[in-house]
Amino acid sequence: MRVPMTEYLLIDLDTERWVCRVCQHDLGDAHTNYKPGTLVYDRDPREIHQPILDPERYEFTFSPDPTYCRILEFYCPGCATQLETEYVPPGHPPTVDMVWDVDALRRQWEERGVDPEEIFNYGPGEDAQKYTAHHKATGHIR
Repeated sequence: MRVPMTEYLLIDLDTERWVCRVCQHDLGDAHTNYKPGTLVYDRDPREIHQPILDPERYEFTFSPDPTYCRILEFYCPGCATQLETEYVPPGHPPTVDMVWDVDALRRQWEERGVDPEEIFNYGPGEDAQKYTAHHKATGHIR
């Protein structure tokens, strides 16, 4: 049984693993944080929030100072779907945004007697799956 947890992540309760909903890539143990199983892009916040004022003339430009703030983007290694983004101080480890009692989650869904993927059918959809299948077939992703 697979339970959608976010738009792009699910937990496979049979294997107790995090899985990408687009390409089915295994992202790690569902009892822990999924982020170590992702690719991480550590971005300078000025790339996203460009200065409003001229940095040559003004000390404060309304753009985050990269010595105080970094943007971490987390991507699936299988299909490069962006799974999460967070703003953290430089050098800060990735945050843990979800912790689940996998056994309790399994019991809840077994008691309901329904398929969670039929109930929670939001997410990447057929277009993303077609895109992924095409790129796998052409060798662009594994």
